[in-house]
Amino acid sequence: MARHGGAARRFLLGTLAGLLGCMVLWGAGFAWFVHDALKPPVPPPVTDGIVALTGGQGRVEASLRLLADGRARQLLISGVAPRATPASLAAALPPDLAASLTAGAWRQVTLGRRATSTIGNADETAQWARANRLRSLIVVTAGYHIRRAMMEIHRTLPDVALHPYPVRPPALRSPLRASSLRLLATEYDKWLMAGLDLARTMPARAGD
Repeated sequence: MARHGGAARRFLLGTLAGLLGCMVLWGAGFAWFVHDALKPPVPPPVTDGIVALTGGQGRVEASLRLLADGRARQLLISGVAPRATPASLAAALPPDLAASLTAGAWRQVTLGRRATSTIGNADETAQWARANRLRSLIVVTAGYHIRRAMMEIHRTLPDVALHPYPVRPPALRSPLRASSLRLLATEYDKWLMAGLDLARTMPARAGD
């Protein structure tokens, strides 16, 4: 009996040590992920196109500023609401940006209405990029989403050069707030799952 009891204790201690090790690794990775998500964007090079992934504040505005600055000749705004129009998007922009966007600039904008998830964004981006024979893209989304977005788009467009342009949304202005940490932890776990390519085997949910 004593022999069996010792084996059980060793098994339990080994299991606890393994769980503790996983927690330490997860925590270290999460700390890196938060630091990475808060980095400001680096000015991107001039590319063939820009894609903005909807789902948070600042993304559409940032992509339109890049277009107005001549960073690309075409823009896809992926995952817009079914009834969204250039006029409705323009109405939500800061006055200086709205004034700088001419009718010609809006003709360079494509509104993608099919995507309801990050994987959907990637598929929609791939179709648009291939149809327009684009070889390089600036990817605009939130800092906490940029790694996963780049990964999924690269899977659909492995031969296209991708340049990240992360946006810091209001949710990350106070990153140590409980709600912000929950958001970051959720996005970190989604990124880990995307790295294992598990997301494509699970039912898609809006915003994923």
